[in-house]
Amino acid sequence: MTARDIAAALPDIDSLKNLCRSMAMAEAILNPDGELFYSYSAEWSETEQVASMRNGSGDEFDIVFAPVGAYIRGFDHESPLSPYRHEDGPEPWPGVLDSVPEAFRCYVEEPAFTDEDGCPVVTACLWRETGAPSWQTGQITYPADHPDPDGSARLFELLLAPTPEAFQAFAEDYYEMPVDIEALRQVYELRPLGLPQIIALNSGASVSEVVVAAREMGYPLADDLRSDAS
Repeated sequence: MTARDIAAALPDIDSLKNLCRSMAMAEAILNPDGELFYSYSAEWSETEQVASMRNGSGDEFDIVFAPVGAYIRGFDHESPLSPYRHEDGPEPWPGVLDSVPEAFRCYVEEPAFTDEDGCPVVTACLWRETGAPSWQTGQITYPADHPDPDGSARLFELLLAPTPEAFQAFAEDYYEMPVDIEALRQVYELRPLGLPQIIALNSGASVSEVVVAAREMGYPLADDLRSDAS
């Protein structure tokens, strides 16, 4: 699997945004005091929102949702497409970034997505302009006989399985705790978050901290929690 396959399988921009927000909200309830695998910022800038993944082992992705569309940067530190694949200095794999439209070039050079020398930290890149019918990626010659050359299969696994059941399997394995599927389904449906869902997912979570996280994500709150959001 490569970014080309991901481009053909991803949902539209709004659906992807909702999925990322739901995943981040669920994890913020399950792990309110720790580093999150999935996160979401509704106020990355005045006009942009960002969904992120950090697995703690050097693999990551960021999805910028902007008025011009959406830009995805993924990095698999073990990928043969890594910018750090040779000793002459870091350099993106040919084709990964060459075709990025001007509307998204600012994200190629975004300091949050580059290393200390300004090299883009990327093995997979996709984009979709607002109103475009599909996701796009560069024209890339991938190494032969590698099942996941740019890391797309591992990086974007839960984006390709956009179900609460898939997230439940991930979270129960990662956190080694049971995850209530009915409460998770409500989060995936973006129903306003209330106290019952929080208790069902993690009875030990700080409600006030979850509310703060929900506000930072732009996730809707039920009436019983709105007073805590002031």
